[in-house]
Amino acid sequence: MSVLDSLVPAFRDKVVQLLANCKAAGYEMQPTAGLRHPVEQGKLWRQSRTKAEVDAKIADLQAHGAAFLADCIIKAGPHNGDHVTNSIPGLSWHQWNEAVDCVWIVNGKEEWSVSKLVNGKNGYHVYADEAKKLGLTAGGLWSTFKDWPHVQLHSAPSPAGDFSLQQINDTMKRRFS
Repeated sequence: MSVLDSLVPAFRDKVVQLLANCKAAGYEMQPTAGLRHPVEQGKLWRQSRTKAEVDAKIADLQAHGAAFLADCIIKAGPHNGDHVTNSIPGLSWHQWNEAVDCVWIVNGKEEWSVSKLVNGKNGYHVYADEAKKLGLTAGGLWSTFKDWPHVQLHSAPSPAGDFSLQQINDTMKRRFS
């Protein structure tokens, strides 16, 4: 199953067009992540957080009736690494099949640099600009935390703008239990 197969159809169609537009411009982008399990999201979120931050978030989620989301963070276990997301489980569009991450391919190899230029441009910048033209939201164009590989269907930073924490918790529990 391809990464794109897990995406909601309206988004998948736009991502296919996005990848084709990038390739036509001379910049190959390869999908690396679409649907992401909430425990995996918990791992990514935890890896740049202190134990105190993690414990506080778990307690907050439990206090607000989001035990499933709290449990996903607990199950993720301790992780160290770079800061890659601000989204806890359920609050990333990846858990809703409405986000994708892509890597830039240069000479057949993954290129993660957002400053490297090929033919005067960076592939991630081309990807973000092309995503915007298609009405998608590119993480590389966010004003604060830049997530260059990320593109999502919605302009809202997370499902929290559309759903209560309890609704998100219940949806994630139903989808991933």
